[in-house]
Amino acid sequence: MQIERPNFNYIAGVDEVGRGPLVGDVVTAAVILDPTKPIEGLTDSKKLSEKKRNALAEEIKEKALCYCIARASVEEIDELNILHATMLAMKRAVEGLSIAAEFVFVDGNRLPEISTPAQAVVKGDSLVPEISAASILAKVTRDNEMIELDAKFPQFGFAGHKGYPTKAHFEALALHGITPYHRKSFKPVQRILAEQS
Repeated sequence: MQIERPNFNYIAGVDEVGRGPLVGDVVTAAVILDPTKPIEGLTDSKKLSEKKRNALAEEIKEKALCYCIARASVEEIDELNILHATMLAMKRAVEGLSIAAEFVFVDGNRLPEISTPAQAVVKGDSLVPEISAASILAKVTRDNEMIELDAKFPQFGFAGHKGYPTKAHFEALALHGITPYHRKSFKPVQRILAEQS
């Protein structure tokens, strides 16, 4: 599928990582690539090995005209809900770019409230290089944060499941209760809280 690209110099791609996990912030990235410095191998971050993702993340940071990594906190997710928190984090990423984007491609089927002309692209992380780059930066950032959280709470295995609702994560929740980093508005976490109150 070919995405029609508008004729602008500064096109940003935006993506998020972390809507599904039970723990941690939702992380977004916005990237404006430099057409004179192509980056080989950009695709949906989930299709890349960890090693390849990490290498590409460094290359994107070096070669992109600009990028911004933003987030919405666990508190914001619990207060707003995950969809609204994601849109807020995307808005922050776009507004945080050091070069103002003239057009924004957003992964998915919804647009954050931004003043820049924008288009939502379903499966955009496989179709639009700027979104692919954003998905890689967001995923590497969030995965690294989960590895750091794993050091604080080794009993939860965050480095492995990255906070997603896996069998190992549920077993750890049942055994150890929740951490301050868990999203209390998410049903599996509410269930654990109810059982332990």
